[in-house]
Amino acid sequence: MLPSAAVIVAEPTGTPVPVVVDSPHSGMEWPDDFHPAAPRDAILTTWDAYVGELWAGAPAAGATLVEARFPRAYIDVNRAIDDIDPELIEGAWPDPLHVSDYSRRGMGLIRRYALPEVPMYDRPLTAAQIQRRIATCYRPYRAILAATIARLHATFGAVVHVNAHSMKSRGNAMNVDSGAPRPDIVVSDRHGTTADPALTAWVAEWFRGHGLATQVNVPYQGGDLVASLGAPGVERHSIQIELNRGLYMHETTFARAPGFESLQRLLGQFVMELPTRRSEAAEAR
Repeated sequence: MLPSAAVIVAEPTGTPVPVVVDSPHSGMEWPDDFHPAAPRDAILTTWDAYVGELWAGAPAAGATLVEARFPRAYIDVNRAIDDIDPELIEGAWPDPLHVSDYSRRGMGLIRRYALPEVPMYDRPLTAAQIQRRIATCYRPYRAILAATIARLHATFGAVVHVNAHSMKSRGNAMNVDSGAPRPDIVVSDRHGTTADPALTAWVAEWFRGHGLATQVNVPYQGGDLVASLGAPGVERHSIQIELNRGLYMHETTFARAPGFESLQRLLGQFVMELPTRRSEAAEAR
């Protein structure tokens, strides 16, 4: 996979607005050097299935949509570049590592497990193999997303970044909420540090107002993308939105469910209303 092929960017087809939606985990095009030991069905559970499609109405609403083509199971662009489990590396790594709780649970930059007790690989990867993934997928994705946000911020003086994900309907043993049922929506801003808390509250209330059970920063607080890109003090707001897969797909077969199209329409409506709310919040301050 060439760097230029690693990322899909859908530019606005409607009047441009200062909103960027990115879907870092909905790609499922396997690079030639991806040879996992885990069964495909286990790997599919790591996939934010159809999330790019669910947010496909964003460009018509004037937003820019950025989507990864490669699997999260290959490399996770929502992790810090130095968040690598050392046990996954054959030999020495040339730079310092900062292992997070994600890596300790098997979900770092390079994933250790597809599911609890289901190893992703049957042997460590070489430093060269990991560095190739960083060069061909991680860096291009992060660079394109950051440049898109910066361009819109320069044009409009403010920008809202929606980091789009899906979640299993119930946490598993690799999650902090193991065994617990999840709400329809989780909205996260790393406890008010990546977006204006008033904007985050509005987002949560918007989904609640449309009949969806919504929680804020529980069980997800937001990953490295919102942490790296959000700066509400300069009107750069990054919010993570998790969609319960049970709303739109059959989790055992990975097939779309009857709720798919209605959720897709709802997300398009949300993107249409989001810039107006951001402007109102800024004026109120």
